[in-house]
Amino acid sequence: MKTVKIRLSSIEAVRNFVEIVRKFEGDIDLSSGRYIVDAKSIMGIFSLDLMNPITLTAHSDDCDKLLESLKDYIVD
Repeated sequence: MKTVKIRLSSIEAVRNFVEIVRKFEGDIDLSSGRYIVDAKSIMGIFSLDLMNPITLTAHSDDCDKLLESLKDYIVD
C-alpha cells in the first residue's frame, strides 16, 4: 500500500487520470476530508473537493509502476 497527494486541476486531467488508473489491478482510492471514492470512477472523483490536493491510496502489487504513471499528478 502506498499513499501520495495528487492534484486534478481540470476535467481533462480527471479523464486522463482515470484512463491511467483503470489499467492497474487492485483497489485505488481517492480521499478528501472524510470522503473516500474509487479512483477508477469519474463520477466519484467529481464528488470530491478538487480545489485542494487529494490523497491517493493504492492497494496494488504494481504500486511503483502506478505511481510512475501518475507522476504528472503527484504533488510533492
